Amino acid sequence: MRPAALTAALGVLLLLAGGTFDAEPLYVPGAAFLLLGVFALAWVGLGALGLRVAREIGARTVMEDQPLALSVRVRAGLTPLLTGAVDHPLLPAPVPLALGRREMALRINASFARRGRRVLAPVRVVVRDPLGLARVTISTGVEAEVLVLPRVCPVASLTRAGEDGVLSPRSGRPRMAAEVELDGVRPHRPGAPASRIQWSVFARTGELWERRLVADGDSRPLIVLDSRTAGAEDPEAALDAAVRAVASLAVTLAKQGGCSILLPGDRRPVVIEPGLNAWPRAHIRLALVTGDDGGPGLAGVAGRAGAVIYVGARAVGGTPRALQGSGGATRVLVLPDDSRPTAAGALPPGRRAVFSVAGCTGYALREARREAA
Repeated sequence: MRPAALTAALGVLLLLAGGTFDAEPLYVPGAAFLLLGVFALAWVGLGALGLRVAREIGARTVMEDQPLALSVRVRAGLTPLLTGAVDHPLLPAPVPLALGRREMALRINASFARRGRRVLAPVRVVVRDPLGLARVTISTGVEAEVLVLPRVCPVASLTRAGEDGVLSPRSGRPRMAAEVELDGVRPHRPGAPASRIQWSVFARTGELWERRLVADGDSRPLIVLDSRTAGAEDPEAALDAAVRAVASLAVTLAKQGGCSILLPGDRRPVVIEPGLNAWPRAHIRLALVTGDDGGPGLAGVAGRAGAVIYVGARAVGGTPRALQGSGGATRVLVLPDDSRPTAAGALPPGRRAVFSVAGCTGYALREARREAA
């Protein structure tokens, strides 16, 4: 409003000066400046009187790189919409108001490349006069928060066709979900289900032996996330890649029989069943993981009979404690490609790249090969 007020004030001064010194040439510019200032103030005041702006957000959670729809509706008040524009940080440029209309609708499609909380600024409608001397800003008044979830990427096998490994190259399905269910054989116990009898052993020896299965919670593949980024060249990018890898592996393994996720600060893993009922909450927690959360609680992880997939956001030296003492079960170390150590011995010996996912590579340190007694 200041330029319009100053213009009107200048007109008043010119009129006073013309009247004081009897300078008739000052009357014309004085009256012109005064009328311009009053016109600008009246134009903006009438255009903003009763004007309302509303915003609707399509969802409060959205995955990385997926579009988020924002609907903006502007309704005129006393007069139809006058000159002005709708402004928002998600718009590439302010959108002019529909001059002369009573209502205007605008749709904004936005996407976010990084996970985490995003605060959306209020939508502003700026009403201005044609000369740009006065302006009034009307906004929705409140900020909105949107949670961006890490995207789920496909898991690509790096093994040759027909080669035994963590991923089956022919079907692209992880074998970790089923390869650790059998924990050996033992003498048949009275009352044990007949489906557990190892008939091949009975055919050779004439004695009844039964398959011994580990508990579901111990045989289920476990994904461990280490969010510590100390020493990484780009900590945020490395952590984002690690979180995407965890999300992608969790969904892939859950669909093949279920898995568990151990997040930083947790003592017990989150179980993800094939129905993915617990996945939305785990997905939200992954979106909020930071490098300050520290390392995961590894009590009892090393002794698990099932596969353990250790996903780190930084290069490691040697074998992480969670991958030690596997007893023959599959152990996989997953690191972001930009954080892979290049120095000799930085990775545990015997490693083999078996899959890639979300900008990370998985290295099989030991594969489960159990034989029946």
